[in-house]
Amino acid sequence: MKALAKDTAVYGLSSIIGRFLNYLLVPLYTAKLSAASGGYGIITEVYSYVALLLVLLTFGMETTFFRFVNKEEEEPMRVYSTTLLTVGLVGIAFIAVIMGFLNPISEFMDYASHPEYIATMAVCVAIDAFQCIPFAFLRYRRKAIKFASLKLFFIVLNISLNLLFFVALPWLYEMSEIHDFIALFYSPSVGVGYAFFINLFCTAFITLFFRKELTGFRYVLDTRLLRRMLSYAWPILVLGIAGILNQTADKMILPRVLGGEEGKVQLGIYGACAKIAMIMAMITQAFRYAYEPFVFGKQKDKDNRETYAKAMKYFLIFTLLAFLMVMAYMDILKHIIAPDYWDGLQVVPIVMAAEIMMGIYFNLSFWYKLIDKTIWGAWFSGIGCAVLIAVNIIFIPKYGYMACAWAGFAGYATAMLLSYVVGQRYYPVRYPLKSMAIYVVLTVFFFVCIRLSGEYVENVFLRLLCNTACIALFAAHVLYHDFPVSRIPVIGKFFKKK
Repeated sequence: MKALAKDTAVYGLSSIIGRFLNYLLVPLYTAKLSAASGGYGIITEVYSYVALLLVLLTFGMETTFFRFVNKEEEEPMRVYSTTLLTVGLVGIAFIAVIMGFLNPISEFMDYASHPEYIATMAVCVAIDAFQCIPFAFLRYRRKAIKFASLKLFFIVLNISLNLLFFVALPWLYEMSEIHDFIALFYSPSVGVGYAFFINLFCTAFITLFFRKELTGFRYVLDTRLLRRMLSYAWPILVLGIAGILNQTADKMILPRVLGGEEGKVQLGIYGACAKIAMIMAMITQAFRYAYEPFVFGKQKDKDNRETYAKAMKYFLIFTLLAFLMVMAYMDILKHIIAPDYWDGLQVVPIVMAAEIMMGIYFNLSFWYKLIDKTIWGAWFSGIGCAVLIAVNIIFIPKYGYMACAWAGFAGYATAMLLSYVVGQRYYPVRYPLKSMAIYVVLTVFFFVCIRLSGEYVENVFLRLLCNTACIALFAAHVLYHDFPVSRIPVIGKFFKKK
């Protein structure tokens, strides 16, 4: 259990820190790429395709590797070798297809003038998919420190090179004394392309650190083993596709529906403002790392369902508090992105609410995992994804990026409600719905108060003071009714119920 706790902390902390550091690229890109240029829209769109392609090119083999490498009848290195070769060969075939049809693909994606963007990210995602297997091997061998170190090193290197090519070199380029020298390896005309070239360099460079994981054993492609692995992997692939489309479909559809420069501009504004709401995604991720081993560890306990219900309630309380804090201090947080992106800040509360429902759906999803009925997860995610896509296609022409925000809300709400209704039939859990509903109503009330202060209180400091009071009242309700502060010596006596 100590080893499990240590590994969970290392993986979880590295992921959260990594996402936070990567978050720092948002103010950089929005400051250097104006909203009108559509530059950040290009980054948002291309990376949405990258996320989907990563799922397709790993096709469930990462999870499948863990399943088969831990089987007593299987030879671990044979499983690892087969997995490596399969994912690697698929990646090579993918690169060959993209390069062979680069021009028509670039034209279809509206990047005919910049096919190098498509080519660069195709190679990058193929390498990234291949690296998923050595990273999985590190987890199998319990080398959590190396795993976390490589993940963080990639992000630090990526950020450093972005600062170099988007801040330092443009400044040096303007200096007449060294202009010709800097021009040897920097050109302003490349612009947003540097973001993709840097990503490819960093991804390829990380591969060099897998020397021990890629050498010292005999490579074998066991076709019989592979058939069994693929049979296990395909449902995971379906579930993964539905899950990633829920996160990226809106960013793919928006530029396709609006088309032209307008599509890129709106996508850039939406993508930048949605990043502020991703604070909720980081909270959900942190909860997920702790909750997965917790749930399966409590499976055999008599009080497990009561514990799941309590965990759901505290998750909701924590995320609602985070929601109010982001809304209350939007006057500060909005400076994460450049002022010409601020028109899109209205999507932040909607996207955050969608993220909360996604977190609730994740908590609810354990019922079908615990009874080995994961097919339900594919159905729920698939139906939610269908709702999301339909709302986007129908309403984007009229409402633009606002339709994307509401589509995510509708999609996650659908998956969440379906999982709850069906779950209560197959694995009933008595969630404290009344208490949870009170917190939702309180959140809506304080959110309205915060919005009203934004409209009618002109002084920023006074507005922040009013918003802080709203958060304090919400926190006081939590402390009085649900948080065990009463057990804390000295401080606790002030919160004991009479």
